[in-house]
Amino acid sequence: MRSGAVSLTILSLFLASCGGGGSGSGGGGPITVTPTPTPTPTPAPTASCGLSARQSFVKAVIDEWYLFPNDVATNVNPASFADVQSYIDALVAPARALNKDRYFTYITSIAEEEAFFNSGASAGFGVRLSYDPSVQRVIIAEAYENAPALAAGIDRGTQIVGIGTSAGNVRAISSIVASEGTQGITNALGPSDPGVTRILRIAEPGGGTRDVSVTKADYDLDPISDRYGARIISEGGHDYGYVNLRSFISSADPQLRAAFQTFRNQGVTDVIVDLRYNGGGLVSTAELFGDLLGGNRSSSDLFSQTNFRSSKSAENDKHFFTTQPEAIAPTRIAFIGTGSTASASELVINGMLPWLGANMTLIGSNTYGKPVGQIALDKAECDDRMRVIAFTTGNASSSGDYFNGLAPKIANSCAAGDDLAFPLGDQREASVRAALDFLEGKACTTRIADAGAGIAAQSRSARVAAEPEMLMPENPRAAQRELPGLF
Repeated sequence: MRSGAVSLTILSLFLASCGGGGSGSGGGGPITVTPTPTPTPTPAPTASCGLSARQSFVKAVIDEWYLFPNDVATNVNPASFADVQSYIDALVAPARALNKDRYFTYITSIAEEEAFFNSGASAGFGVRLSYDPSVQRVIIAEAYENAPALAAGIDRGTQIVGIGTSAGNVRAISSIVASEGTQGITNALGPSDPGVTRILRIAEPGGGTRDVSVTKADYDLDPISDRYGARIISEGGHDYGYVNLRSFISSADPQLRAAFQTFRNQGVTDVIVDLRYNGGGLVSTAELFGDLLGGNRSSSDLFSQTNFRSSKSAENDKHFFTTQPEAIAPTRIAFIGTGSTASASELVINGMLPWLGANMTLIGSNTYGKPVGQIALDKAECDDRMRVIAFTTGNASSSGDYFNGLAPKIANSCAAGDDLAFPLGDQREASVRAALDFLEGKACTTRIADAGAGIAAQSRSARVAAEPEMLMPENPRAAQRELPGLF
C-alpha cells in the first residue's frame, strides 16, 4: 500500500538481541500482520536521498507510530549526526534507557530484507557462529545446506581457533578477543560479500589443527533442513514428531505443511518444536505454525493479538485459529528455546500456552523476551526501510508481558544444554533428550527458573552472559538481524 512514494508494511519484530547500532548479538525478524494500516497522508517525498531528507523521513515515522511517544527525546538536532541510524538512536534513547526498545528501531535495506524473507537469500559462509569464552573458540552452532562452509566439511560442533586471509597471517581467536573483543572476530571474518575468502583454523577432535579455505557466496537458506529439520522419532513403541524451524520466511510455509502432513499421516500427537536459534520472521508463517498445531481448536479460539498505541487503535488485530488440512491435535508439545529464541518464535510459544497449559513446556534456557513489535515504512527511492516499535502482542489470555523471557510464564519449563557434540534432532542431544523425556512423562531435573542462579529472574545481560554468545557484526545485513550468529 502506498501514500505518495512511501510504502507501508506492518511487520512485527522481536529480535533475539540487538539489531545493530548497539551492544549485544543476534537478530529477530519481521512478522506480517493483517490488516495493513492506512498511513496518514503525507506529501510525496523529494527525489533527494540526502541525509537531511532521510532523517526527516525517520523522524516522521517515529512521531506517528512509535509505541512509546512519551519516551522519545526532544530537541535532538539532526545536523549533529553523520548518519541516519545515529539520529534514530538519539531519538529513542529514553525508551532504550527504560529497556523498552533494545535497538529494535532502525533503518535497513528494502532489497536485502525482501530477498531474505522471500527465499532466505543471503551471502556468506552459511553458518551460525557462537563464541564460547570458556575455551576462547568460535563454535559452529549450525551449518546450512548448499552453502560454502558445509561443502568444506564445516558443520555443527566444528571449533574455529584462528582466522586469517592467508595461511601466513592466521590470528588466534584468543588473541583477537584479547585485543578487540568479540567484534574483532566479526571484523576478522570480513564482509558478507561473495568472493571474500578466509582461512579458518579448525581444531581437530583428536588434537591438532587444520586450515580450511572458505570463500563466501550467495545461497538460499532452507528454513527446514533436509538433513534433520523434520522427522519422526520412534522410541519406546511411540512416535514423536520433531520439527526444527530456522526462520519464519515465506519458503517455510510449504515445508511446514509437508512436515505436519507427515505427522498427521503417522498419527503423531506429541511434538518437539525446536526454535533454539530462531530469531523471528513473518507473522503469517507464525500464524500458520499455530494453525498447524491447532487441529483441535475452533475458529472462535484466539491464537494471538496485536495492540497499537491509542492513536492507532484502529489497527489492532486478532488472529483466531484457522483450519488447515495438515493440522494435528497435539496432546503434548515440547518447545526448545534459548536466549536466541525470539520474535515469531515467542509468539508461537505464547500463543499455544493458554490451550495446553501443563501439557506444553519450554526446554533449554529462557527465551529472549520481546512482547512488542514493529511496523516498517519504506522510502523506496532510497532503498530505506524504517523499522519502528509500534505495538504490543498477546495471547488468548492477554498475556504478553514477557520482557524477561517466557520461562517465568511456563511453570514446568526444564533446563537443558545445547549439546554441540550431536546433530540437531538427535535423540542423544541434551535438549532433544529432555524434550523426549517430557513427552514420555518423565520428571524434569532442573527448572529453567532454578538454573544458573535463577536465570529466569535475571536481567537480560546476565542471562545472555551465561550462554555462548551468538556473534553479530556492528553493521548487520538484513539476514543477520533475523538469524543470530549468521555469517
